[in-house]
Amino acid sequence: MQPSDLKNLTVAVVGAGYGGAAAAKALSLLGADVTVYEQAHRIREVGAGIGLRPATMNRFRQWGILDAITKVSSPSDYFEILTATADPIKKETWPGIHDFPEETTTHLIHRGDFIDALLGVLPDGMVHLGHKLETVRDEGDRSVLTFAGGRTVEADLVVGADGIKSVVRRQLFSDKDPVFSGEHAYRAVISVDDAYGMVTDDNLRMYIGRGTKVYLLPLRHRGQVSFDITALCRDSTWAPQVTKDDLVATVAGFDERIVNITRELDMDTVNIRAVYDIDPVDTWHSDSVVLVGDAAHSMLHHQGQGANSAIEDAGALADALARADSPKEALARYQATRKPVTDALQRVSRQGWTEDEIDEVFPGQKPAAAATQE
Repeated sequence: MQPSDLKNLTVAVVGAGYGGAAAAKALSLLGADVTVYEQAHRIREVGAGIGLRPATMNRFRQWGILDAITKVSSPSDYFEILTATADPIKKETWPGIHDFPEETTTHLIHRGDFIDALLGVLPDGMVHLGHKLETVRDEGDRSVLTFAGGRTVEADLVVGADGIKSVVRRQLFSDKDPVFSGEHAYRAVISVDDAYGMVTDDNLRMYIGRGTKVYLLPLRHRGQVSFDITALCRDSTWAPQVTKDDLVATVAGFDERIVNITRELDMDTVNIRAVYDIDPVDTWHSDSVVLVGDAAHSMLHHQGQGANSAIEDAGALADALARADSPKEALARYQATRKPVTDALQRVSRQGWTEDEIDEVFPGQKPAAAATQE
């Protein structure tokens, strides 16, 4: 699209998470008139640490915000996979380091710091909190959003970045419910001093046991480590009730240091959730509405690609708008570029457990394939 056309393009981004904030930044750099609408009254990202891959960091370099991210993250050279008792299985350099003109490393970051950094590079007044989307009406060359309380907004382009429970997706593209993975994730951030000497560098380590995986992701720029237990469980309750004894039993047989870390967790600081994704969505866009991030392709966390995929979506959407002759053509180009990639990542991410493992942990009774979210 011509710069003058982009300058006249009004964009409403629904959701101020990774995908929404990144899309807002990328599209505003094109000159578009961007506004972000977030249902929360304040931004509070729970959870723990994630890894930002080289392709993601390169996007930040392109957008001129690399320093904002590196200030609150740690560069990482490799990841390591070990047995439950800490015997080495595999150690590999992060892929993609040499894919760009400048050497670009993976960076480890806390989710909250990541959201703060992304929102911090957006112009003042771009993000509007307390806007819960109720309906989206697609009128062809533009769309109308209605929020709780009755406010309506019209835009040439609506970007649905409203997560796994996306209102935009459910009303326009797919009303299928999220799919329960048969797993729980228990996440906490603890001091490096409380990690029993298991964190001495800036590299991710994953310990694999029968039906359970434990991740230690250093956040040494914070003096902390992200501690994540992912375990098979039949309870599909969106926010299950779990006790300290339950967690300790989950890591039985693991390295005694992991057991000790678990035993000393403050349960008030542990984020507990059932793990869901969505089935691939056939269509991500109309002529004036498009999905990005989890709204389009929520995936399990086994490959660590959820946030990275959202950033790549934002970059690909901006690239498509810059190169196409119209929004309609751009959205089709964007989906053609990104959907094959994310379909593959969703499929691979679901291979976290084999059927044999599930049968072994739950003899004769596999976890439910789907469940309600609330």
